[in-house]
Amino acid sequence: MSLRTPLGRVRGLGSAKDGVAHWWAQRITAVALIPLLLWLVASLVASAGMDHAAVKAWLSSPVSATLMILLIAAGFHHAQLGLQVVIEDYVHTEWLKIASITAVKLAAVALAVSGVFSILKIAFGG
Repeated sequence: MSLRTPLGRVRGLGSAKDGVAHWWAQRITAVALIPLLLWLVASLVASAGMDHAAVKAWLSSPVSATLMILLIAAGFHHAQLGLQVVIEDYVHTEWLKIASITAVKLAAVALAVSGVFSILKIAFGG
């Protein structure tokens, strides 16, 4: 016995089965960002007054570079997930919704890749 209406069975409408994964990804990135942002703030406070060479040396260390890359990746992924939810909730024209979500995802990837490339360039002395 099915609780779906005959029209729902014909159209094949129902759960997309991916909402929970999106919700979990947003929560996990939010939790990951807490210690990463605390580390960044503490590092910025500790590096107050440093010159360019000292900051470059700090960012060249493997721990700092790795944590900064993780911060960039988690931050842009979290932002992309949040903006996708806002677009899905408030943009009602289907083509505009799809175009906006695609643009947000591409921008997040492009900016994250640019940030990671910059960190790696500094870390490897380029």
